[in-house]
Amino acid sequence: MVIHLSEQYSLLNDWIAELRDVAIQGDRMRFRRNLERIGEVAAIEISKRLPTVEKEIQTPMGIAVSRVLAEQPVLATILRAGLPLHQGLLNYFDKADNAFISAYRKHHRDGSFEISMEYISSPDLENRIVILSDPMLATGSSLVKTIQYLRDEGKPSQIHVVAAIACTVGIEYVQREAPDATIWCGAIDDELTAKGYIVPGLGDAGDLAFGTKMQS
Repeated sequence: MVIHLSEQYSLLNDWIAELRDVAIQGDRMRFRRNLERIGEVAAIEISKRLPTVEKEIQTPMGIAVSRVLAEQPVLATILRAGLPLHQGLLNYFDKADNAFISAYRKHHRDGSFEISMEYISSPDLENRIVILSDPMLATGSSLVKTIQYLRDEGKPSQIHVVAAIACTVGIEYVQREAPDATIWCGAIDDELTAKGYIVPGLGDAGDLAFGTKMQS
């Protein structure tokens, strides 16, 4: 299932427009904050689909019956670009467990690349709800490989993928390889370059959020 968060206008559209805007991208703090805001919106929308229970709450005046989450999710993200989006989710799922995965494109001289994964820190995921965030869902290769790695830590009961911008090709690949995952995306672009970059996209989210890096 794919849920397009900006299909109907909300303030989310404004934040995505700012993320894409080359005249605004130089403000790293604003770029990170807009990713964080998208994570916050996604947290609210995802929470509507999570299991809940009724709980009696003692107030100064009596007992209130409230509906609360039945369990806390595990928030997972791909370093480093995913950190601001992850923080937005964590702002609202503030009791959640967390998982961190190092995954990056290792480029070859012929222009091709492979997904290299060097680090994972995760709780036991058996029968847990997992929310995996990565700002750009381009080819889908890193997300699929990450989902496979996470499943080595246990079989999740639900998997939700959160992306600020996704490409149609990447969405289709994730749906084929992880059909049980629900994809939440701020915007969907149709074009992917031969080198695996989304067009119009927004550029390199990690560099825009944290500064340029040496190429491996």
